[in-house]
Amino acid sequence: MSLLPRRGLLLAAPAVLAASSVRAQTSFSRPVRLVVPWAPGGTTDILARIVAEPLGQALGQPVLVENRSGASGNVGSDVVAKAAPDGQTLLFGSMSTHAMNHALMRSMPFDGVADFTPLAMLGFAVNTMVIHPSVPARTVPEFIAHARANPEKIAYASAGPGSTNHLCAALFESMTGIRMVHVPYRGGQPAVTDTVAGQTQLLFSAATQTMPHVEGGRLRLIGVTEATRWGRQPSVPTVGEAVPGYEMAVWYGAFGPKGMAPALQQRLHADLNRIMALPEVRERLAGMGVEVAPESVDAFDRRLRGDAEKWGALIRRLGIEAS
Repeated sequence: MSLLPRRGLLLAAPAVLAASSVRAQTSFSRPVRLVVPWAPGGTTDILARIVAEPLGQALGQPVLVENRSGASGNVGSDVVAKAAPDGQTLLFGSMSTHAMNHALMRSMPFDGVADFTPLAMLGFAVNTMVIHPSVPARTVPEFIAHARANPEKIAYASAGPGSTNHLCAALFESMTGIRMVHVPYRGGQPAVTDTVAGQTQLLFSAATQTMPHVEGGRLRLIGVTEATRWGRQPSVPTVGEAVPGYEMAVWYGAFGPKGMAPALQQRLHADLNRIMALPEVRERLAGMGVEVAPESVDAFDRRLRGDAEKWGALIRRLGIEAS
């Protein structure tokens, strides 16, 4: 062998080794656990089961959905926080597990930001602001004027202290200066039922829970809590159009344990974004009131940190604790 080819091989060796290292960091040798920190049947569980099969095809290994419910999502999230950062154990979490629980709970087994690697923003649950038809208002400004003229005469329902419904309304009160009465229930369905019955007058809740009653004339839709209007109801304004800065974007995201290799993080990010862009996936999620909203890893990380700070500050200021 001449000196020149030998020298070329020596120069190429580091690149070959680096490529081999990247392949090793992003390969999967056994089935992947996809932990859902809630019981079967909820939005996150259904989302995980929709994604599991195409993700398994992309990774070359089966993706097994594992429900580990308890402590408002903390039990399952903690399983992933303490797992090896090799991509074999993943989590489908949400704004509540990663940006709210740290302020709602007296003690936490993990840090929702520092103990995880953000992988992908999966989507938003369309969240609505609805009122009972007896309320003399058809817009958010009219509702604010009515509530301001009748302090503590409007009752709003929630699924319990610290629930998303509660925090939506608490933020609304805080930003508008109105005073209402909080009526907490044990779950979302009783809150919907009593608002439909007129026992409470206001509810912030997922579109999947409220729209059948809106379409039946039993509730009145006056706003959505996201930053942009809902594609399926474009004539309905956002709450933020009347209350600048108001936003409650109830998101779902994919996470791994902290310390994942950047190459592995980027691979999973790309695979998940590709799956979420599939028309059949978007269609199924739209039927559940979930809108796909891809973001870069950096943008998702900024959202996570910003929401943890925003909701943590509000929860602590109002002294809210989870029920």
